[in-house]
Amino acid sequence: MIVLAAPQEPPLSLFDAVVLGLVEGLTEFLPVSSTGHLIVAERLLGLSDGPEHNLFAIGIQMGAITAILVLYWRSLFDAARTVLRPTAGVPNLLLQIVVAAFPAALIGLVFDDWIDEHLFSAKVVAATTVVGGVLLLWLDRIESRRTGERLELGAMPYRTALLIGLFQCLALVPGTSRSGATIGGALLLGLSRTAAAEFSFLVGLPILYGAAGYKLIQKGHLLAGDLLLPFVVGLLVSFLSALVVVKPFVRYVRAHSFAPFAWYRIVAGIVLAILCWQQFVG
Repeated sequence: MIVLAAPQEPPLSLFDAVVLGLVEGLTEFLPVSSTGHLIVAERLLGLSDGPEHNLFAIGIQMGAITAILVLYWRSLFDAARTVLRPTAGVPNLLLQIVVAAFPAALIGLVFDDWIDEHLFSAKVVAATTVVGGVLLLWLDRIESRRTGERLELGAMPYRTALLIGLFQCLALVPGTSRSGATIGGALLLGLSRTAAAEFSFLVGLPILYGAAGYKLIQKGHLLAGDLLLPFVVGLLVSFLSALVVVKPFVRYVRAHSFAPFAWYRIVAGIVLAILCWQQFVG
């Protein structure tokens, strides 16, 4: 009797790890969907969507979000010093982050397996990337007509933080872009462009650490052996590339619209849809 061996996952090389780390770090905090970019990058590298590679793509998010911890450590440290002794009428940044992160954390825990099974596909990412681009254009038009004072983080009520957190739940659908959803929601709720961008980064701390950590605890054994070194390299590259891109992005949004990102999303979504139609990605 001949027993056929199960097909092996294609190996993930150090070059693959560097490319995927760059893609993650450069796109995680821009409103363009890092998930969609990682899916296309994996296919261009000849990698499958097996469990090891999916876990790798989720795990290296921890590198990107650590860049936020490094860049904003002083604000987070100052908030931590006063979290138990809050000043009346002055919101605490850590509490704002916790309030905003709660809805997505709760819904993500409840529906995580269902989302992975039914929504984590290139076709869904293509559709949400295009729709997200159209919504960004609509948001830009609204923003161009607004006048008056805008909220900064130091004056943002906890209720507003909670509402931003509800917007962040949209990003549980792959391709929506967590950054795009939170920035868009924050702008609609009256935050300044800088505050909206920076809060979208900060609220990602519990979400990305939590989601990646949860997956690694569940399935971390898949990254043992030959995948361990590529994973460490991917983490480091995603950290360094995010470190480079975050501050220039904040400077850009202070004075410019999101239209270039919106049009980029629309074009990228259409390209991804064509790749799905040609069965290059599934």
